[in-house]
Amino acid sequence: MKASLLYRITGVLLALFAAAHTLGFSQTDPQWGLDEMLRAMRSIHFDALGTQRTYWDFFMGAGVIVGVQYLFAAILSWLLGGLPDDVLARMRAIAWSFALCFAVITILSWAYLFIIPISFSAVITACLIVAAALIPKATPAKSGG
Repeated sequence: MKASLLYRITGVLLALFAAAHTLGFSQTDPQWGLDEMLRAMRSIHFDALGTQRTYWDFFMGAGVIVGVQYLFAAILSWLLGGLPDDVLARMRAIAWSFALCFAVITILSWAYLFIIPISFSAVITACLIVAAALIPKATPAKSGG
């Protein structure tokens, strides 16, 4: 298997993850008994450095920002999958940083979230690690002369 294929697969997984997160992060179930807390999060306003906000504003802002970052990661992964091997070889540090970032996301998902984001994060991390490991070594530049 080539790194480019793994990056393309990861790009699709990340796009699905971005969509699922963005559409689902603010959903609640009445059985959870959160109505009073959610009402308070939406209705209690406070000054945040000169701007009136609620905790719901912070929650929504952070959730949408995470969705946008997953979408960026999907685009980055897709673009990495389209690079020729010689270019990808010069980007090993970026590839390993990308994999490390998702390894940390997997650990945080395991510590704080539930099976769906844990599973997505783990599979994405595995794909990114294998893809980075499959990147061919850079060949030294030939000197003219």
